[in-house]
Amino acid sequence: MQRLATKIVEKPWGRRGIDPRFGVDPDAQIGEIWFEPPVGRTLDVMAKYLFTTERLSIQVHPDDTTARERGYPRGKDECWIVLDVADDAELGIGTVRDVPADELMVAARDGSIVDLMDWRRPEKGDFIYNPAGTIHALGPGLTVLEIQQAVDLTYRLYDYGRPRELHLDEAADVVRPKPHKHPLDTRVGEQSRVLVGGPHFGVAWCVGTSPELPSLIHDVQLLPMDAEVAGVKPGECALVDSGTARTLASEGKFVLAWSTATGGS
Repeated sequence: MQRLATKIVEKPWGRRGIDPRFGVDPDAQIGEIWFEPPVGRTLDVMAKYLFTTERLSIQVHPDDTTARERGYPRGKDECWIVLDVADDAELGIGTVRDVPADELMVAARDGSIVDLMDWRRPEKGDFIYNPAGTIHALGPGLTVLEIQQAVDLTYRLYDYGRPRELHLDEAADVVRPKPHKHPLDTRVGEQSRVLVGGPHFGVAWCVGTSPELPSLIHDVQLLPMDAEVAGVKPGECALVDSGTARTLASEGKFVLAWSTATGGS
């Protein structure tokens, strides 16, 4: 078992006074907390907590094929476990109707893309799978655990006038603007189960013990939610081998995220 270093990122859309289990300054405006791979290693899966007080940019990620054509190691599928919601919580995923790509690009330029987004009122415990090509944006009032392919590759379509670069040309042949309805979308509850089994990564929601895990997994990341697991505290993340991952036990809930790429233990 190896604990991963915690990276704390302040953001203008972040939140002050986040859960004390993360051990951060209560006056800091924290937007993201993620976990860095050990020195000399790379991980192709990343776990990240997000804390929001306003709408984030409307964005999209390319798939593996397009990303590799553009010089990146992989594209980005990701998923969200909604851990907490405030009264104003919302998120946008997919569009309210099928939208031709050229119409979407015009809407991104004039700001009407906001009205094409399918804005939803999420609930604590929602699990949402966000495949590459899906237009999406987190809104305010959310605490989310995001599991994603580990690559810094995001195309921003609209950012509410903030002074950041947009990537409309890059996104034009990547985005698939249509209503989002994914078979993996569900709610976590009081039973352990695998939420994602591949092809890009795996995720399990664990209540007390791990569920039956796939045979070929490696670089397993352990994220305790509300109780210590094998000496790892809530707010921390540790790499565990696949054998250990199958036998973990806790008085609370925890998440396992793993690589499905060839190799590892």
